[in-house]
Amino acid sequence: MNVDQLNQLLEMGFKSGASDVHLKPGTPPAFRINGKLQYLQADRLTPSSTRQICLQIIRDPKQREGIDAIQELDTSYSLAGVGRFRVNIYRQRNSLSAILRIIPSDVPNLEQLGLPPQTVKLANEERGLILVTGASGSGKSTTLASLVHHINHTRNTHIVTVEDPIEYLHKNAQSSISQREIGVDTANYHVALRAALRQDPDVIVVGEIRDQEAVDIALKASETGHVVFSTIHTTDAPKTIGRLLSMFPSNEEDSVRMRLAENLRGTISQRLLPRADGRGRIVAVELMFVTKTVQQYIRDPSRTVGLREVLEKGQTQYGMQTFDQHLIELHRSGYITVEVAMSAASNPSDFERALHFS
Repeated sequence: MNVDQLNQLLEMGFKSGASDVHLKPGTPPAFRINGKLQYLQADRLTPSSTRQICLQIIRDPKQREGIDAIQELDTSYSLAGVGRFRVNIYRQRNSLSAILRIIPSDVPNLEQLGLPPQTVKLANEERGLILVTGASGSGKSTTLASLVHHINHTRNTHIVTVEDPIEYLHKNAQSSISQREIGVDTANYHVALRAALRQDPDVIVVGEIRDQEAVDIALKASETGHVVFSTIHTTDAPKTIGRLLSMFPSNEEDSVRMRLAENLRGTISQRLLPRADGRGRIVAVELMFVTKTVQQYIRDPSRTVGLREVLEKGQTQYGMQTFDQHLIELHRSGYITVEVAMSAASNPSDFERALHFS
């Protein structure tokens, strides 16, 4: 497959509404559309063809020379008039494969993503830590980009992003945006985060929090008056707190709980669900805003597991919501079927009762 054929395939995936393009030896190319893999009516790819595709995608001359030693590699690919692609190249059965995530040229706003209107409260925060959480493929990066888009168009700030790789490209509007890519502009997240504090930032955006050092630097940045946005692979607010704590030694748990209680401003947890009309997917969202009550639940390990009840009770006064509350709303508005809602519910039996009595 030459570069023109690759570009035609990627353009076809974009026009088909695919979220990802899969290129693996032994199978035809596949598009993930509405969460399902659909294989094209085409010849099966061979190890030599996927190797050639990877050579066309990789920009770094040293990485191209060492392609046969690559085991996994994150990079990006741009196609004029179509958009950008987040690429993961990996080796399986001693052959190279590639998954390309399609990233449209235009950054969607919060309303276009279907996020609850009260989400803007977190976008307007001027200090603290805000996390977007969810499983892989749940749209975390897009939500993060939409938060940056909102800040860029409403506030005069310096936004520094650290990404692996850069996905959405932002143009300066009311803000000045510096986008840094791991491996191209900086060595790693830790170096870039420490350096960001010396780059006169108002807003720091970290593509993903992966370890203790990243959490520690993000908290230090928020403690010194910055607002930090990032993502983490957790499903809801209680599990997010648990995951962050698990990155530290047990003897530091109390101090980390105090730091999180003081600096965490909120979490946006999301899941993508098939729409009832079959026209794509819709996002279900759990929202947590860190109130004084939430702070108490974060500090006290015996109460953290009960955060979901705080979210339920905080819906009217603070705009918080659980997944199950949003699922009920989506179902009653006709966006999702009851079967989809039940399968996505945090507690299906409680959800069913709430559906009938709320």
